[in-house]
Amino acid sequence: MQKLVFTFEELSSDLQPLAGGKGGALAKLYQSGYPVPEGFVITSSAFAEDQLLPEAWRQVQDQLDLMRANDDQRAFAVRSSALSEDTEQASFAGEFETRLNLSSNEEILDAIHQVYQSRYSEKVQAYSRAKGMTTAHEVAVVVQRLVVADRSGVLFTANPTNGIRTQVVINATWGLGEAIVSGAVTPDMLIVDKMTKRVVTRQTEIKEVMTVSMAGGTQERPVEGKKQKQAVLSDAEAVRLASLAVQIEALYGMPVDIEWAALGEEFYILQARPITALPDPPLPANWKLPKGAYMAMRVNVIELMAEPLSPLFETMGVEVINTSMQAMLTSFLGPGIMPEPPIIQVNHYAYYNGSLKPMKIVKLLFDSVGIAKRMFTAPVERWTEQGRPVYLTEVKKWKSSNWRDLTNTEILHASRELAEAAVDAYWSMVGGVIPAAWISEALFTFFYRILIKHRTDPDAPIYLLGFDSVPIRADKSLYTLAIWARGQEALAHYLAATPAKQLAMDIKSVEPPEVLIEPAWIEWRKKVQAYLEQYGHTIYDLDFANPVPADDPTPLLETCKLYLSGKGSNPYERQQGAINRREAAVSAVRKRLMGWRLKQFERWLTLAQRFAPLREDALADVGLAYPLLRQMLHGIGERMTEAGAIEHPEDIFWLTQKEVMAACEKLDRNLPVERISGAIPERKAAIRSAQKAPPPMKLPNLSLHWLQNLSASLSRGRVHRSLKGVAASAGCVTGRACVLRGPEDFAQMASGDVLVAKLTTPAWTPLFARAAAIVTDVGGPLSHGSIVAREYGIPAVLGTGVATQRIQNGQTITVDGNAGLVILQ
Repeated sequence: MQKLVFTFEELSSDLQPLAGGKGGALAKLYQSGYPVPEGFVITSSAFAEDQLLPEAWRQVQDQLDLMRANDDQRAFAVRSSALSEDTEQASFAGEFETRLNLSSNEEILDAIHQVYQSRYSEKVQAYSRAKGMTTAHEVAVVVQRLVVADRSGVLFTANPTNGIRTQVVINATWGLGEAIVSGAVTPDMLIVDKMTKRVVTRQTEIKEVMTVSMAGGTQERPVEGKKQKQAVLSDAEAVRLASLAVQIEALYGMPVDIEWAALGEEFYILQARPITALPDPPLPANWKLPKGAYMAMRVNVIELMAEPLSPLFETMGVEVINTSMQAMLTSFLGPGIMPEPPIIQVNHYAYYNGSLKPMKIVKLLFDSVGIAKRMFTAPVERWTEQGRPVYLTEVKKWKSSNWRDLTNTEILHASRELAEAAVDAYWSMVGGVIPAAWISEALFTFFYRILIKHRTDPDAPIYLLGFDSVPIRADKSLYTLAIWARGQEALAHYLAATPAKQLAMDIKSVEPPEVLIEPAWIEWRKKVQAYLEQYGHTIYDLDFANPVPADDPTPLLETCKLYLSGKGSNPYERQQGAINRREAAVSAVRKRLMGWRLKQFERWLTLAQRFAPLREDALADVGLAYPLLRQMLHGIGERMTEAGAIEHPEDIFWLTQKEVMAACEKLDRNLPVERISGAIPERKAAIRSAQKAPPPMKLPNLSLHWLQNLSASLSRGRVHRSLKGVAASAGCVTGRACVLRGPEDFAQMASGDVLVAKLTTPAWTPLFARAAAIVTDVGGPLSHGSIVAREYGIPAVLGTGVATQRIQNGQTITVDGNAGLVILQ
């Protein structure tokens, strides 16, 4: 005999999907110990041709008899539980039929059929069309003990009007909740602050009617005189109800919409579902510095932390950076000079702590010669002979280890070791190669402009083009891969016709695509994997929550498809053109110079040319540990998912270091791990809001609002149509702006677009083959975007501060790389 009816207690997690959204949620709450009235679910397979099967009805009667055993006068509610109902995508709140206060078997059977057939109603069909759902709805039906409530309502564990996640919004009325659903009454509204556990807002309405139980259903009745203006819930009751709701939110791991009822002093939960269409929290408005800091700037290493930081990087990553940075600064500046911590965070954005005490500034000035000497003694060797080899050794050690056999705590410690190695290597670069490259180019540029350059001579950057840095080699390798594939007819056709996202999945699969079983695919896959092994570690930024190309090669494959189609400039020809321009410029200068000017030209040019490509090589290698580091953290996430602590392995990046460590310790001791994903939706929403708020480049933000308002008034509402930045690469181009936040947006960019981003790193280089120009929020003459834009011969304006905020996707803009201006059309 097939089981078609399940009690809330019988619905295990694997069976809950068969019970529909509402039935599965009630079973989950019931089994977790929440005050849910007992009941059962009639699965969708219990119906045939819109009728309840006889065997299913027998099972329903058996359950009704059991529930009546202690109280034969018990009343029941019959509700829908469509498989598409009460999900994250659609709530269908109030759309399906509900029947209340049913006693006899005949009433219940009739109600079951009415509820099931309500899937054909016009309001369900209209809601479905609005949500883009075109398939028929499979419907289960919930039968549940009715709470003859004296008070009821709904609540949201996040404010549905403004998106504030720290507020619980409660609606309450007298009697049953149908009066709220039908709109017959305006309920009381209370807002409870989750942090302080206090009622912060209360609106008590006049409630003239209420829904009450009657034989065979419900009816509306007038509310007695004084009770109409009386508050339904006291402050203490509202806080108690909100506390219960917050626990349920943690169980779901997301903000929820809850139907509740009260009988006397007891609260009951009648339904809980994800809140759909919840707005993100308000944008950060207060950029207040942490206690002890009086000044902060978004400079230095912050250029590689342009976006709001993920919780795990914000706790573990920044802690590692601060420890390593203090050690590096101490070696150059001496102990106790720099403020602690060096990197601070405001509204999830990283800032360089510039809160130096006056006496420390004086000490720095007196020791400036010694500091320069320490910093520029063997700056290249600090990276090539110390930083990189030590880093590479650490990565190879863990790559060759059986790290998956370690305990969770040991893997977490190993991932931290890799993060420390990456950051130490970064500082060995920043403390040597970077300043050496910047100063040598600056000195050469100054000397060239003052003593050598004629009016018709090229600008100084021409003399530093064409060198074989890692990003250039990676681009040439990608082009070579595309040219090889172009010679394999069937493979080339498949690559051209298949989206890059699908190709990325195909490459990770052991089996070749069904439509393409040939040696060429096997060879192609090997070549791509070899490419990723060599270049897939380049990072988009320092936050290890963000995938690197080795994790997701989709952006690289987009560029490969571009080369395959014959579009995009040939990187070999482009590099040779740069070499020719460089050598011609050098030869022309050498022919006309002599004596000390020629000697100085050769000296400063040699230094600048030595350091220029090293800077890009070093930056490209900062992420050597990232593929393995992410694999380790993802491995812990897989074990946490299996234990039920989080929904998906990737959720580990949305936890704090302390939360992950606590879970690892419990898993290693075979102890149950409580679900800790409840805060993740709130954290994701906070990050989304932070991304929309341009962080001030320095704090405190001393902009004079009255002066800005006066300027706006004088301009009579005219909007400034230009942005000023660093003139990083010469040229002038007008084109369509493509505003990209990260690699997940790369597919949006078409050939000939102007790339607009917060910053670019070597991992962004494949996009330069498509770009007509580059515009960024942060960066300077020696940033990656400047150097590579010159190599590609495209204009670049960097360091605008607000390009990603002011420029709209698809907007026509003019990029003047000569003047450092971006004109908005």
